[in-house]
Amino acid sequence: MNSRTEKILLQGAAGAIEVLRDPAADGTPALGVAVISHPHPLFGGSMDNKVVQTLARAFVACGWTAVRFNFRGVGASEGVHDEGRGEFEDMLSVIGQVAPEAPLAIAGFSFGAFVASRVIERLATSRDIRHIVLVGTAAARFSVAPVPPEWHERTLVVHGEQDDTVPLAAVMDWARPQTLPVTVVPGGGHFFHGQLPLLKNLVVRHLRAG
Repeated sequence: MNSRTEKILLQGAAGAIEVLRDPAADGTPALGVAVISHPHPLFGGSMDNKVVQTLARAFVACGWTAVRFNFRGVGASEGVHDEGRGEFEDMLSVIGQVAPEAPLAIAGFSFGAFVASRVIERLATSRDIRHIVLVGTAAARFSVAPVPPEWHERTLVVHGEQDDTVPLAAVMDWARPQTLPVTVVPGGGHFFHGQLPLLKNLVVRHLRAG
């Protein structure tokens, strides 16, 4: 967290949802709200994950308010892990409360990218999602929804070449039928150890290009 980070509790279907909100960096009105979801709760995933923090910093640097939250059963968020179903509800609830009408960006890491894909699928006809960032997408273990073709230019998919949690081949198998480009970080692992500055730069470049 930085000195301007705000910690709040929202109400979700399973009870309280713990949220951290980082305001846009330059002090001017934010371009919108980016909601970022974290990796698998049963394997230590939380909104404090380094990749999730890196995504938040990238959005903040580009003039967005970044919102991270803990899925049910993590930290101060109430409830228990629900294999993606309840977590989908959690993310929709957060979006509905922190960005009911504002321009919206959606990002996720690992299990969080899977949940984010389902949220994008649900909101595809009702919200204008300005940016989509999916990192370490958990396509090997979960049924990740395809990205609507009209949003491909707004989408950044990043994966590590040597990811031993989610093999790159699984993400390519998901992306190939969509003709959705995947940015591969040479030598990168699942958590991008030693390469988080590069990950941030990739996201910033994508956001500014859009």
